[in-house]
Amino acid sequence: MSDQSVCIPSSSRISDTGIDSHEHEVSQSWILNSYRPRGSLARALYEKQISDTYLETFDKSVWYHCDLRQLPKDVAECFVRMDPDKDTFNFLHRAEDKSDWILTQIWHSLAKALLGWFMTQTSINGWLRRGSMFVLSLSQFLKLMNRNEAWRGVSLLDLGAGDGEVTACIAPLFDNVFVTEVSPTMQTLLQRRGYEVLEIDKWHTTTKYDVISCLNVLDRCDKPLLILHQIKEALKVGGRALIAVVLPFSPYVESGSSDHKPKEMLPITGNTFEQQVVSVIEDVFLPIGFEVISWTRVPYLCEGDLRQSYYWLDDAVFLLRAIQ
Repeated sequence: MSDQSVCIPSSSRISDTGIDSHEHEVSQSWILNSYRPRGSLARALYEKQISDTYLETFDKSVWYHCDLRQLPKDVAECFVRMDPDKDTFNFLHRAEDKSDWILTQIWHSLAKALLGWFMTQTSINGWLRRGSMFVLSLSQFLKLMNRNEAWRGVSLLDLGAGDGEVTACIAPLFDNVFVTEVSPTMQTLLQRRGYEVLEIDKWHTTTKYDVISCLNVLDRCDKPLLILHQIKEALKVGGRALIAVVLPFSPYVESGSSDHKPKEMLPITGNTFEQQVVSVIEDVFLPIGFEVISWTRVPYLCEGDLRQSYYWLDDAVFLLRAIQ
């Protein structure tokens, strides 16, 4: 995950749990202020216990909230409200279980420190089989598409598919699944899943696709505008593009430049989530030739570590079609 990942602020871990008793507040405050675990591991486990308690009581419905009053009427009417479903909770429970594997998490921390000298973070995660992501469940994808469970497509192309966990959520709906990925380690994992890995520079020249997904890639690539043009070019007539963008938008290119800045900057403006949604639509999608069919707000979830069971970013997910 990027540095934007949501960590639980230590100052709010107790006050945000909904404990109303003043006696409890005084007691908890005294414990926090007086107890000082000795040793880094003991301190990490202590802080993790606090964050786990916070996450258990955290109102997850806020992940999906959008203030439609801040949006133009046509944009608000395209919004599809989501809620955490069974697949979302299953991912969270698995992340919580893996975070409790203390020895594994210690090994991951040591390995990351060593491998970071000559491997990207993405490849390290693939090699360690950690840090899997979750964006949309199958039922949420169908809801965004306004389709029922019986719908099937011929071909799906998932750009920047990582370890394939996100792809796997919607892959059962398609007869053929293609993927791209820069990391050689992740490419191996994708091939093991049975997906056809396409060359990173030629995927848009080989064939046309019913659905092309590009989930949280635009803020991590050198030329996001070029990718959007290529997506439009590679869609079948009547095809759909599924684009997820982390907001607030903060581009970071993992490799290729010393300052980690992309060669192309998306002209996204605005101070709030809603303002940036409007800017993405009006300043990015429309000039390229895409119109929005529907869109939603979901958490971009990532498996956690010894510090926290899982992390999240705010994701705007758009279903687009090319303007003919």
